Amino acid sequence: MIKWFVGAFVAIAIAERRHPLRRRVDPDAPRLIHNAAMAAITAAITAALQKPLVGRARHRGLLRRMNLPKPIRFIASILLLDYTLWWWHRLNHVAPPLWRFHLVHHIDRDLDVSTALRFHFGEMGLAAFFRAAQVRILGVDPDALVWWQRMLLVSILFHHSNLRLPENVERELVRFIVTPRMHGIHHSQIEAETNSNWSSLFSWWDMLHGTFIYDEPQPVIGAPGWEDAEEPGLGSLLAIPFRRTPAPPRSRRSAPSVR
Repeated sequence: MIKWFVGAFVAIAIAERRHPLRRRVDPDAPRLIHNAAMAAITAAITAALQKPLVGRARHRGLLRRMNLPKPIRFIASILLLDYTLWWWHRLNHVAPPLWRFHLVHHIDRDLDVSTALRFHFGEMGLAAFFRAAQVRILGVDPDALVWWQRMLLVSILFHHSNLRLPENVERELVRFIVTPRMHGIHHSQIEAETNSNWSSLFSWWDMLHGTFIYDEPQPVIGAPGWEDAEEPGLGSLLAIPFRRTPAPPRSRRSAPSVR
């Protein structure tokens, strides 16, 4: 899985430099160092928690009780893992204790492939318990979990990137998967746009729930309530969840469909 991740990261980083979607705001060096450091800390926490938690959760759950043929169970596992992740992402935005951690990801004012690494270790530690609950309750097969995680990791790198794709190509892709333009809207400083596009791999879940926005210009990137904030230092980033922070963005609006 590491080879998949590193290969995808390098390829997307090169592509987004050659074909940028948005203009950069902050100097590269400090935020790239911060994002890489956050990634290293988070990876260590996730590795320590997820394997033992998820390993104990296997061989139980809904899909295993349904006696489905293995190929059907494999597809259902991937779809249900991705759909339940939509709910977890949404919860990270609407529940104040979770938003405190997720905010660290959103205050990056330059959305690019390195932002996909910028998650607070507290958020990912909590996510490990959620992943264990997904596996236990749904009863997903181990191979389905592995393939979904591979696709998810590549998708997260891709849709956080600053990669400009041909509009007609991206318009077709966004009917199925999350794209850079779609996720860029989610990272808007405008609350109504932040409360949209919560999908992580397949874009269908936002279409299903009426939270899909696409036909909007690329916004100013950042978090509501942090419009004028400059890039904090690493210590400040790690401390943000434990300080007083703005409430999670709650406003909503109806979302236009892809034309």
